[in-house]
Amino acid sequence: MEILKSLSNIFRGDINHHEGVPAINIFLLRLLFLLMFVFLSFDAWRHIFQHTGPWKNAEAAAWCMWGSYAIISFIGVRKPLKMLPIVLFEIIYKVTWLLIVAYPLWVKNELAGSSAEGMTHVFVWVVFPIVAMPWKYFFKSFVLK
Repeated sequence: MEILKSLSNIFRGDINHHEGVPAINIFLLRLLFLLMFVFLSFDAWRHIFQHTGPWKNAEAAAWCMWGSYAIISFIGVRKPLKMLPIVLFEIIYKVTWLLIVAYPLWVKNELAGSSAEGMTHVFVWVVFPIVAMPWKYFFKSFVLK
C-alpha cells in the first residue's frame, strides 16, 4: 500500500518545494537536464577540442552553442523550474528543424540515406522534453506573469 501511495505522490504538486509542479515533472526535467549535460557535453566539447583546421563560421557557432547549452543544462539538474526557457528553446529548435528539413525529405522519400537522417534520429526524441515540460506552470510563470 505504501508503494501505491508513493507512486501516486509523484503525480501531485508539492507547493512547498516545486511551486505546485508534480514531482514526476521535476524528476523528468532533472533527468532531461542530466542527459543533456552528459551526452551533449561529451559530444560538443570533444568535437570543439579535437577539431583541426579552420572552422566554418556557422559550424563553429553551432558547436559552441551546443557546448554552452550543455554547461547551462547542468544548472537545470539543480534548479529545473528556473531553466524551463532552455527546455522551450530545445523544443522549438528541434521541432522547427524537423518540420523544415526532415519532413519535406521524408515526404519525398529522400530522408533515408540523406545527410539529415542522423540528426532526425536524434531530434525525434524531442517528444521527451515536450512531455517533461510542466506547460501549465510554464505559461503561468513565464508567459502570463
